[in-house]
Amino acid sequence: MKEKKQSRYAEAGVDIDKGNDFVKAIKPLVSATFNRGVMTDIGGFGGLFALGSDRYKDPVLVSSTDGVGTKLAVAQLCGKHDTIGIDLVAMCVNDVVVSGAKPLFFLDYFSIGKLDTDLAVDVVKGIAKGCRISKCSLIGGETAEMPGLYDEGEYDLAGFVVGIAERDGIIDGTDIRVGHKVIGIASSGVHSNGYSLARKIFFEEHGFGIDTQLDELGCTVGEELLKPTRIYVEPLLNIIKNFKVHGLVHITGGGFFDNIPRVLPQGCKVKIESGSWAIPPVFNYMCKQGNVPPEEMFRTFNCGIGMVAFVDADQADDICFQLAALGETSFVIGEVVASGEGEPEVEIDCEANF
Repeated sequence: MKEKKQSRYAEAGVDIDKGNDFVKAIKPLVSATFNRGVMTDIGGFGGLFALGSDRYKDPVLVSSTDGVGTKLAVAQLCGKHDTIGIDLVAMCVNDVVVSGAKPLFFLDYFSIGKLDTDLAVDVVKGIAKGCRISKCSLIGGETAEMPGLYDEGEYDLAGFVVGIAERDGIIDGTDIRVGHKVIGIASSGVHSNGYSLARKIFFEEHGFGIDTQLDELGCTVGEELLKPTRIYVEPLLNIIKNFKVHGLVHITGGGFFDNIPRVLPQGCKVKIESGSWAIPPVFNYMCKQGNVPPEEMFRTFNCGIGMVAFVDADQADDICFQLAALGETSFVIGEVVASGEGEPEVEIDCEANF
């Protein structure tokens, strides 16, 4: 009888040895993010992290998971993969810091058809940098080869973060009152939301390439769309420590109209002051050249404001001054007003802002 040829996993498209080499390559990147809570090195079945119960009176864990949407497609078009990991971390840690939580540790999920070690290492470089910026330890992750599910060069990312806050220090918006001022902290650009529309405008409708230089943007289309999402963890934790912050909102998918009402108590609405900040050129370009209605812009994109804080009126200027000292650009963009019996909402003269 003819001997049957033995099937090998690598022949099916999954190279275990290459995966092991990848883990070795990223060990220095990962270990550089470790803080004193980390109890295990990379490579174990689970990452151990000690909370340090002596440092907290009544700790509450705060978790979040997110991805970067179709911004991945822009990174793949550009062949630049060392910043998309910053976006991944930012989207997660910005979500936990709005509760007043300090991020503790981060895990990532990276899937690709056939492992490209150089590409994957670049992705992890970005993740590690994002973790260092937010002082969050990268303690684990999953790298999955999935032949047949992705075209060559395509991959997907997901991130997971766990943070911690004292129970009596949790910020949930319940203290927001009429008369509070609304501070907007500047974004670095489009961040990681609305990319299906952005790609449609720039690449499909206008036929631009990633290297197309646009005077209105002062850079190429690829450079603009790959600007990393700003990480607000350290400046916000500093502000929370020194001032009373009644509510925080991460402006992500859904823009102003869907995100801000999530923290508003019944009977309150936010009135945004027209012209209180300059809309960055990329948003003006998409609005006018993409024929996107201004209201749709505020529902889809951050329009130049990545984070919103609700503060006492007499502290607003001091908080903006402190944010400037921490390297952030901020503006008093509105106030909380009464909405009667209506649902929490946001009032913006969208046309006036664009």
